[in-house]
Amino acid sequence: MSEELNQVEVKIFEIGDKVTGQVTKVEEKQVLVAIQGSKLDGIIPISELSSLHVEKASDAVTEGDELELEVLKVEEEALILSKRKVDAQKAWESLEQKFQSGEVFETEVKEVVKGGLVVDLGVRGFVPASLVEAHFVEDFSDYKGRNLTFKIVELDKEKNRLILSHRAVVEAEKGKHKQNLLGAIRVGEIIDGTVQRITDFGAFVDIGGIDGLVHISQLSYEHVDKPTDVVQEGQQVLVKVLSVDRDNERISLSIKETLPGPWADISEKAPKGSTLNGIVKRLVSYGAFVEVFPGVEGLVHISQIAHKHIGTPHEVLKEGQEVNVKVLDTNETDQRLSLSIKELLEKEYDENFDYELPEESKGFQLGEVIGDKLKNLRK
Repeated sequence: MSEELNQVEVKIFEIGDKVTGQVTKVEEKQVLVAIQGSKLDGIIPISELSSLHVEKASDAVTEGDELELEVLKVEEEALILSKRKVDAQKAWESLEQKFQSGEVFETEVKEVVKGGLVVDLGVRGFVPASLVEAHFVEDFSDYKGRNLTFKIVELDKEKNRLILSHRAVVEAEKGKHKQNLLGAIRVGEIIDGTVQRITDFGAFVDIGGIDGLVHISQLSYEHVDKPTDVVQEGQQVLVKVLSVDRDNERISLSIKETLPGPWADISEKAPKGSTLNGIVKRLVSYGAFVEVFPGVEGLVHISQIAHKHIGTPHEVLKEGQEVNVKVLDTNETDQRLSLSIKELLEKEYDENFDYELPEESKGFQLGEVIGDKLKNLRK
């Protein structure tokens, strides 16, 4: 009678049927289940427990678990069942919705394999190494067991292909943060930053999740040949916001504007009456501009260049020439220095007694000299 009943019940089930079973025993390579509404035994091979590789059946299920299963094969005394296929079918429906909506979700990294990470979403999901982070990662070993946020970037049910990206989530968050920063940042404010990257034309500085450019001309008040002469990658700096282009996501910054200006305390550095050494930077019709400190130029008026009358400064000076100058006047407010070369030349004449004789006395002097020579010859 029992055998006849079993034969009847076996005929009830067909391949592809969905059944509910409770785990009665977990063996190493298979799981036994009691089929609801049937006296037939159910067997789930270890390969049908999960979309991922399972070493031991106990890694996937526990005794007493109630499972939704699909019939793979009908045998005389048992049903061969699959948990994996039911999970996958449910998963694809959910994953399709996530893919279409661009939903971001969190799940655990189950495996680290060559070329990336593997997650279990009812189907096997793969995260290529290039899509894990926005930066290069050399070793992914510590990612196993970590919960990360993901976005589906490729889904093909027919090919059983599911590609995920954590990088896309990170970059989207950075983009949102960047827009918030661009909206909040104000021209003129001074911010702490970190030098991220140096180029020939300047330095990019991170000011809290967004980079701004400090052009080479804004690195220092002094002339800069190479940005690396002034800043290094990783260096903490203060920067002033010069401009914000929100449409093109560009920020112009200045380190120079946060530093004491070259004219600061100029009254102490160049007091009236002091002597300084400088370089002739520019010659104009009315005088010469001489740089006495980096970024500080003073005017030597044409009347203060030489004792004799000169038509243009070019008669006496040339650009790049090194000269000594005396400070005639200092105006820190208007950033002006009045300088003189002539006043120092006067001192040189005093010390060397290098005077020219009056024109009218030169004839008498010459006669006296000739007379003295003749007297010496007669002797």
